[in-house]
Amino acid sequence: MGIMSRRPKDLTPEQLRFVPQSPVRWLSPRTLIDTSMRFGLARVFGGYVDKREIIGGRQQPVYDHSGAEELWFDYVADIGDGFNATYSIAYLMAQEELVVGGERLPRGSMLVMGGDEVYPAGDWLEYEQRMKGPYEAANPASPVALYAIPGNHDWFDGLTAFSRQFTEGRTIGGYRTFQKRSYFALNLPHRWWLFALDAQFDTHLDQNQSDYFRRAAEQLAPGDQVILCVAQPSWLWTSEDPRSFDRIDHFIRDVIAARGASVPLILTGDRHHYSHYAEVDGVRHLVGAGGGGAYLSPTHTLPDEITAPRRSVPEPDAPEREYRLAQTYPSKAKSLSYAFGIFARLPWLNKGFVALMAVVGLVATVSILEGTGTFVAATAVLIAAGIAFAHPGEGRRATRHYILGAIHGIAQAALAWGGSLLIKQADDVAWITYLLYLPIVGLAGTWLVGLYLVVANRLGVNANELFAGMSVIDQKCFLRIRIDRNGATVYPIGLDRAGRRWAANPEGAETDSWIVPVDPLEPRLIEPGFAASHPAPPEQILPRQNPVRRLMSQAGSWLAGR
Repeated sequence: MGIMSRRPKDLTPEQLRFVPQSPVRWLSPRTLIDTSMRFGLARVFGGYVDKREIIGGRQQPVYDHSGAEELWFDYVADIGDGFNATYSIAYLMAQEELVVGGERLPRGSMLVMGGDEVYPAGDWLEYEQRMKGPYEAANPASPVALYAIPGNHDWFDGLTAFSRQFTEGRTIGGYRTFQKRSYFALNLPHRWWLFALDAQFDTHLDQNQSDYFRRAAEQLAPGDQVILCVAQPSWLWTSEDPRSFDRIDHFIRDVIAARGASVPLILTGDRHHYSHYAEVDGVRHLVGAGGGGAYLSPTHTLPDEITAPRRSVPEPDAPEREYRLAQTYPSKAKSLSYAFGIFARLPWLNKGFVALMAVVGLVATVSILEGTGTFVAATAVLIAAGIAFAHPGEGRRATRHYILGAIHGIAQAALAWGGSLLIKQADDVAWITYLLYLPIVGLAGTWLVGLYLVVANRLGVNANELFAGMSVIDQKCFLRIRIDRNGATVYPIGLDRAGRRWAANPEGAETDSWIVPVDPLEPRLIEPGFAASHPAPPEQILPRQNPVRRLMSQAGSWLAGR
């Protein structure tokens, strides 16, 4: 069957061959339970059954894209969520060119996906509906090389579905996959390279992966420049966990800088916004671009200055680098304004969560009515639940997590106590009384959670849950990158409003998108394209740290602390 005959005549699932999905409701009880279980299983068993070790035996070269005088490629991450946001970005990337900020930017001949290609968890059906279907519809036939690394959600099934989708030579419309493993290295024009790592749920790279990149690095020459793709922005967490950036820094020093090459640009997703940190008195750029389709993440909580790496006990010789925040998308002011939308969007979009809070509130209220003993027990349970809910996302729990969690639990207990006083005012308490009470306590409890999330978010606690509960599908982004004789130029492209209305395009050309927006999408440059080159001499080659010296340094720190 030819491609022309496959063009859908309308937007029915039968014509599209997939079912467009709504955004994931992250605070619905079903999603909370399912995601928590999958996350826990992935963390527990991932170290024992590491799919990287299984697929690491496959032969994989360094893929050569160095033949062109000028190479354009796109970078996108965190994509496989609701159709409107995911397809809006896929559609923009598939067009022959984009005109933004007075620049004409041609379509990339290569697409790099930076992690979390599907939500809420790695599953073959979710890949089909949330990623493969939209991307095939956006680009049915234009040839583009596709490479991907997994994020934590791709890892939830142990990389099984990810491996089938990206490491077996499959096509997605015009996108063609080549990689055999969950990581890869690319040779780009003009002595540029791209190394993409897979390092989820662990503190090290598996041996097969380490060997692969060391062999790839043998092709590097002094003065070569490497774009490094990683799955998480670990530079954001060094203030609380000085070791968070050590793995990346160790890789740069021992694998890349040891060959006289440099890393002027590091790309990541994981946080669903755009953030650009530029090195102070240096040339390195740290760019987070996780705006491919998932719910928006806040930017108003981002630090203005960071240090990565930081010297730590295991890495006393790490050369500290200072970075300053150059740009965010959305702006910090816009992000903060979104935060207060939680009170309307949380109950409206997560009705199952309201039902859950109704049940919790009713049980707590009845326990209070039963007497002092059950009152104390219910309060203890709510405080424990509040503390469990107050987690850092990344890094370790601090005192503020316990304090905020306990306050939240006490507030929920106080709400139930107030409800018990209200019920006592009724002349005749019957089952209808509790039935009428359910929606009241459910909505009040949900609003209380919203208030807690607003406050906690400002203090660096539950940073994801606030925006996950709102499911904002706007403020999406991706990167279009040019490699030429002048180096690498990064064009961050933002989309203030994702498409909501779509139409089939049955009469389009073979390479035209199957689905087109009814209302034109209006992409723009988040900031002017910036150069990520390294005109200075190659970075100083730092000696690999001697294990004996590292052990002595650790012992010295322990003794000094006694």
